[in-house]
Amino acid sequence: MSSDREHNFDEALLSGYLDGMLTQQETQRIRLHLEACASCRQAVDEMRTIREVTMTSTFSTPPDDQWDERPRGNISRLSFGLGWAIVIAWVVGLLGFALGQLWSGPESLTEKLLIFSAISGFALLLLSVLIDRIKRLGSDRYRRIEK
Repeated sequence: MSSDREHNFDEALLSGYLDGMLTQQETQRIRLHLEACASCRQAVDEMRTIREVTMTSTFSTPPDDQWDERPRGNISRLSFGLGWAIVIAWVVGLLGFALGQLWSGPESLTEKLLIFSAISGFALLLLSVLIDRIKRLGSDRYRRIEK
């Protein structure tokens, strides 16, 4: 392709011309230019060919079992569930320990209440989201959609 100086327009307009996204004035200007410029006509023909190939290409969809990231075997499902249970128990225990240390520490009652209320607020928000998600699992129409 030639440089922008030879054409007095941005060559990105050629793509806009193909897409029909230009104003009437710009379209007319590009059409007149294409009549006189063989290199730009060739560029537009190449863009048109690429566009047609990409628009008509088909892609094979992988089988559903390749999309599934859940554990497949009984042992892996059991270890997955047990792993999550251990992690949740650890987080709850850690928070309980931290709150116990905070409550028995030398901080003032106001500091303890501020920290305790912030942690409790976040925990309650997380718990409410978790409860909503569990309730919706049974009635979620899109639960079994995997793609």
